[in-house]
Amino acid sequence: MTSKEKLQRKVSVYAKGEKTLMDASQQQRHLLLLPLLKLFVKWRITPNHLTFLSFLCGLSFCFTYALNWHLAKPLAFCLLTLHVLLDGIDGPLARLTGTAGNRGSFTDTTSDQLVVAFTTMTMIHYGLINVIPGSLYLVFYTLVVVFAMIRSSLAIPYSWLIRPRLIIYSWLPIEVYLLPNTLNYLLWFFILLLCWKSITGFYKIRKKL
Repeated sequence: MTSKEKLQRKVSVYAKGEKTLMDASQQQRHLLLLPLLKLFVKWRITPNHLTFLSFLCGLSFCFTYALNWHLAKPLAFCLLTLHVLLDGIDGPLARLTGTAGNRGSFTDTTSDQLVVAFTTMTMIHYGLINVIPGSLYLVFYTLVVVFAMIRSSLAIPYSWLIRPRLIIYSWLPIEVYLLPNTLNYLLWFFILLLCWKSITGFYKIRKKL
């Protein structure tokens, strides 16, 4: 294996199952979004631009949700939705421009994790979730992401992973408008799964070292 191949392996951030699903999803999004992607290329918009804009939208959710304005919450949810949509476009754009690689995946994952951290703290601050499940969710989510990178660098990637951020984001309007006090239960379910993957990730890494 060349040094370049080793580097590519070391910065991988995905489980085997994630990568398989992602490849299929990327192909479908490429076909669906091709006219838009060509416009981005024409306007010299890069995947990094989209990743940064996606991060700003996710961060803006946190500040917009706090505004004392009757449309603040719907606007905040729209920004969070835009964060997710932009996050799903940067990959196909990278493939179209021939810049897809683990470096972009690492940047994208870091951006996503920062948004997870800020949105979770926002949810705790405004009482959408309790401190204990919110904190545990953030800790185990971060551990799983870090362990995924370490395991890939050791050539023992996870066979599968669950990253429930999109489900949590989707449940936020339900929590606010339809079923209050239900998000904590959903968090506890995902905490158990993330805790299990953290334990197995730690065990595999320790065994390999």
